[in-house]
Parts: sequence; structure tokens; C-alpha cells
Amino acid sequence: MKILPRMRGNQATGGKPLYLRIWFWAGLGVGGGIVASIYGISLIDRTLPDRAELNAVLREQTITIKAADGTILQQQGEATREQLKLEQIPDNLKKAFIASEDRRFKQHNGVDPQGIARAGLNNLRSQGVVEGASTITQQLARILFLKQEQTIWRKLKEVRLAQKMEQELTKDQILERYLNLVYLGSGAYGVADASWVYFSKTPEQLTLAEMATIAGLAPAPSLYAPDKNPEAAKRRRNLVLQRMQEDKVITPEQRQAAVQEPLTLKSSLPKRVQVESPYFTSYIQKELPKYVSPNLLKSGGLVVETTLNPTWQKAAEEAVAKTLRNQGRWENFKQAAMVAIDPRSGEIKAMVGGKDFGKNQFNRVTQAQRQPGSTFKGFVYATAIASGKSPYDSYEDAPFVVDGYEPKNYSEKFRGSMNIRDALTRSVNIIAVKVLIDVGFIPTIKLAHDMGIKSELKPTYSLALGSNEVNLLELTSAYGSFATQGLHAEPHGITRILNRQGKVIWSANFKPERALDADSAAIMTWMLRNVVEAGTGGAAQLDNRPVAGKTGTSDEARDLWFIGYIPQMVTGVWLGNDDNRPTYGSSGSAAYTWHEFMEKAAEGMPVEKFPKRPKLEGRKGTIKAQSIKPKQVLNRSIDSDDDSEGESARNSNSEDSGSSRRRRRRRSYSQEEQQSSDYTPRRRRRDAYGGLRLRTEESSSNNSSSESSRSRRRSRRVESDSPPPRRTRRSSSGENSSGSSGSSSSQPSWRDRLRPSN
Repeated sequence: MKILPRMRGNQATGGKPLYLRIWFWAGLGVGGGIVASIYGISLIDRTLPDRAELNAVLREQTITIKAADGTILQQQGEATREQLKLEQIPDNLKKAFIASEDRRFKQHNGVDPQGIARAGLNNLRSQGVVEGASTITQQLARILFLKQEQTIWRKLKEVRLAQKMEQELTKDQILERYLNLVYLGSGAYGVADASWVYFSKTPEQLTLAEMATIAGLAPAPSLYAPDKNPEAAKRRRNLVLQRMQEDKVITPEQRQAAVQEPLTLKSSLPKRVQVESPYFTSYIQKELPKYVSPNLLKSGGLVVETTLNPTWQKAAEEAVAKTLRNQGRWENFKQAAMVAIDPRSGEIKAMVGGKDFGKNQFNRVTQAQRQPGSTFKGFVYATAIASGKSPYDSYEDAPFVVDGYEPKNYSEKFRGSMNIRDALTRSVNIIAVKVLIDVGFIPTIKLAHDMGIKSELKPTYSLALGSNEVNLLELTSAYGSFATQGLHAEPHGITRILNRQGKVIWSANFKPERALDADSAAIMTWMLRNVVEAGTGGAAQLDNRPVAGKTGTSDEARDLWFIGYIPQMVTGVWLGNDDNRPTYGSSGSAAYTWHEFMEKAAEGMPVEKFPKRPKLEGRKGTIKAQSIKPKQVLNRSIDSDDDSEGESARNSNSEDSGSSRRRRRRRSYSQEEQQSSDYTPRRRRRDAYGGLRLRTEESSSNNSSSESSRSRRRSRRVESDSPPPRRTRRSSSGENSSGSSGSSSSQPSWRDRLRPSN
């Protein structure tokens, strides 16, 4: 009687315990499935990109470098050369992709169950894969964030990403990204690239049949590529056209006409493999690690906006090519480099690093360390002016030996008392060394570094004549400090870097810093203008526009320089040979190359004047001179007999005069004196790019016959320290001409030789 209630309870529940009931386990299974699904979704979500990253517009592992006007210079990785706005893409092309890839694109929420069922049924009927189930949103998710491996886990992430992207982006944004990024074979990414690669057309120029052909490539570009499998491409094209008709996008008549259209290809290389301004873009790639972390560089998806002006770049390339084609042939130089900088901002506007990037990637603007010759005198005289000296302070141009070092003028004549301005105009070596001794090594080196020279500068007497190696970029940037009244802006080629979402992750913020006081810079500009107007830089003159600058020539004319500027731009030119062979040229060729470029670059640019020369009376120095105290100084008076002997040596062909010339030039440099005090023979080394480089300063201890031959060569190869006559329009007169005072009258003038060949 006591167990009766329990029996009644079992009867009330059907006589079975709860855990034996089907509905219990069914409910438990459903509930567990829900919990597992939630957990699985959360687990997937933790592996997906952040919400902010879903706005990505570029593939990973890509870098796009753009010029200042937005044109593309170079692309790396799976990049789209030409990204189009959705409204720029023809309507039929958009609808062809929707008909081919995702007919319910406008209706689903990232994943299309009906599409999955339809694709599965069609594939079952055909006993093969004839239709995919991935939506356009899923494909975009896979393009931007996922690998291509065929796994369940990847498919689950793709589905979840598609759902999230539908929440963050509009249908138009999704379609625009997809049409710009989808791979369509033959190196084409996006519809604009595919239009060019297969038909050499822009998207709006495509016919309906061509649009259907491109849309049909998406599922399997290698299988349906019209250039590799034209029959398969036609069948796929016709299927796309059939679906477009079924979706009432086109009429039966339009479909029939498109089907009958022959498949006519006009193939072109992908534009993304083209590289513009390769020396500049290679420089940009080397600069990127300064501003972007290694992880971000590795992941890619970056757009690099640069300072390059394509119009000026073209003018620079043409000027360099013209010089190499004309002067290079008879002056025996094979390479040239040029860089143009906005001195106010430091932005690099043009860069040509050599003759042919395809054959030699060595950038002679940024990587070649060369002796600057007389261009370095600008820093010596700037230090003197900043220390309080007047451009009218005089020095004696006379035979001079300091601590065993004997600088020589090219002409081997001495002019007696000369002021600083005239000495710079005529590029007199002896006075430059004397000025350096007065102001000191330390102030001169510090000023040069403050103005933009980054290379090591050694405290030697030959520093005044450019014996320390620098590169063209730093030398040009440093002269830009004269143009900006003493302010130096760091030279750079990148303005902004954008990530995959189009957000700025770095932008240039180089603020100019004071390197030289404004008055000293204005006085130096006034002096450097005289170099162009009445000195060795005459070939650089521009019509109706003030120009300042300095020529330079290293020993045996191995390096030919001109660094010149107007208020808005500073441009540097170098001519020479990678193996350090002597040339037969002069720095006038560099000045003329500068003129050829600047004449075009300055078109339409307002004519700005340099600041007026400040008053010289009562000026106080802003730099403290630290005079050098030599151990031994030998000053000799000017001997008229010696001078006439020099004249005789230059004009006579006799053996005696040759011997005299050898004696007088035994320890002299051609234009830029670079001797060491111990007069050790020149030694050369191979540098990183395989050329020969001067390592020590020259001493002439060779036999008399080789010395005589070298002296004769030098007399033809170096810049003169005599002022030339003024140049007329589109010509450059009397620049650092190659003839000595005794040159034959039958030789063509420099103006004739600078004329371009037919």
C-alpha cells in the first residue's frame, strides 16, 4: 500500500522516466546545437578582421606608388592598376557579372540559401561543377581576407565575413570593390585591367559580347581565358548572355546579335606591370621602412602618395637623354643624373638616376658618392660670409704652400689681390683654401651638415676644393638652403601612406630648420648669381628669370657638376662615368643640361626674384670663425717670368715648353685641387657598384712623358676659371669651357658643340 503513489506517478508520466523520452533528447539536442552554434560563431568571429577593416579596398600583399597628380608609377603584388567608381562601369557589364555570379545579389544578406540549393541541383544534374554557390559578397570576402584553400573552416569564415560585410557596406560598395578586385586571368585584376588585357579597350568601349566574355571569366579564368581556350570562352560567354536574357537585362535580339559576334582579341600587357620613373620608385621603396613598420609592410595593401611631378620628370628624362646622346658622345661620359627639389618643402619633384634602369639599377642621385669639386666652395664662402666677412674682402692669389699642400689654379696664372666674390665667380682655388684656413674646418663642416650634407667631411685643406665625396641628392638639397634664405627642409619623396581602408597612416611633416642666417644666404645668392651671369655657370642662364648656382669639376674632369636654383626650385646635375674614367668634358655641359630641364620645368611658373643683397656695413657674424693654425706656410710673390713661362708652355709645342709645363703641373689638379700633404700616389678602389673610386688625393710622381700627356689632357677637360662672355637666348656662352688659352682656333666653339645633333 505504501508504493501505490509512486506507481500512480509513473502512470501519470506514461510509465517512462524523463531521460527515456524522445522529446527530452530532441530538445536537448536542439538546445545544444544552438549553444554550439553560438560558440562556433563566436570562435569564428575571433579569427575575423576587426569591423573597421571590413572597409578594405585593396588586396593584401600589394603596394601602389602614385605621383603627385595621382597617376600610378608602380604596383607590386596582386594590384589593380585602374580602380573605377561604380558609375564609371557600364551598366551592362555590372549586370553581366550579377547574372553570371550572383543572380539574387540584391535580395540576399551575404549568403544565398536559394542559390546554394539551385547550384547543388544543377551540379547534380550535370554530374559536375557547372555553377558556384558563393555570392559576390562571399567572393569579395575571400579576395580581401582569406586564402584560397578548400576547407570547411575557410568556408565557414567566408560565410560569416560575408554577413558582416553586408552589415557594414552597401550593395553598391560591395559590387564596386568586387569589380575592381576580381582576378580575371592573364595578370588582370578588375574589369578595367581585363578590358585592356584582352581587348585593349576601356570598359565603356566594350561591346555586349565582350562584356559577357569578361564576366564569364570569374569562376575559372584559366579555363575560360579567350586567349588560351577560345571555344570554352565562347560557350561561357553565351551562357552569360542567356542568363542576362532570362533576367530580362537584355532582349532576345540583343542576345542573338551578341552570340553571333566573333571573338576578336587585341591583347596587351597588363598595365600593372608597367613602371614609370623607376629610379624614383626604387628610391621610394627603400624609404618606406623609415615610416612603416615591418609587419605593415609585409601585410601590404598600401598606397604610397609621392611628391613626383610627372611633367617635370619627363622633362628631366629628356634633358638627360639629350645630353648623353649629344655631349656624352664626344666628351666621353656614359652616365648622368639629375634631381629637382622644391627647397621650401623639401619635396623631390624629379629624379633621374642614370641612363638605363633596365640595364643598371644603381641610382646615381642617392647612391653614388662622388667628389663635388668646386661646388663645395659654396659652403666655404657661406661660412666666411656668416662669420662676418664681406664679399669685398680681398685675398692674394699668389703661389702658396701650407703644411706641404700646394693648391694650384687651373690657368696656372695668378691675379694678385682679388675679393671673395670674384674668386667665387672665377672659381679660384688658392683663395678658396685661404678662406677655409681663416674660417676653420669645424665651422665649415658644421654649416655644410646643417644645410643638408650628410656624408662624412674630413678636416683637410683640400676640403675647400671638394675632395670629400657626397651624393647628388644631399648636395642639391644643401644648395636649396641658399634659395630659402637659410632654411633647410629635409628632402623627401613621400607625402602620405594609406592603408587598405584608405586611411592615412603616415604623412610628411618636415619642418624647415634654420641652417644659415637670412642675410648671409642672401649675400651668397647674390654671389652665386654672378657665377651664372659672369662666371663658369653661364650655360645655365634662363631668359627673364634670375638664376644662381655653382659649377664643379673633379680631377681630370671625372665628375662634372652644376647645382643651380631659382626661388621655387633647386636642381642638381652630375655627368661622368661609373668606373671613374676621366672625361673630355667640362661642367658647362652640366650647366647646359640644367638649362634644358629648367627651361621646360619653369614654363608657366611665376617669375620670382631673389631677395636684395642686404647692407654690408655694420654686419655682425652669426658663426664664430675658428681659424686654422698651420705648422708651415710658404707665400711666394707673383713672378712675372713664371707667369710668362706658363703662357709659353700653354702656347708652344716645343720639348722645352713641355718640360716646363710638366714641372709646373707636377703637383697640380686640373680644376679642383685635391692633394694630400704627403703627395702619395693616387690609389683607387672598387666600390659597391663595381666602379673605380678615388681614395687618396693625387700626387704626380710619374715619369715626365706620362705627366706631359696628362697635362695636355687636363687642359682640354676642365672648367676655366676665367669669366665667359654672356650667353644669348637658348645658348650658353663661355661657360667652363674645355679649351686652354692656347687652344687651336680650328676647334669648334662650346656653343657649336652643345648644339644637338640631327
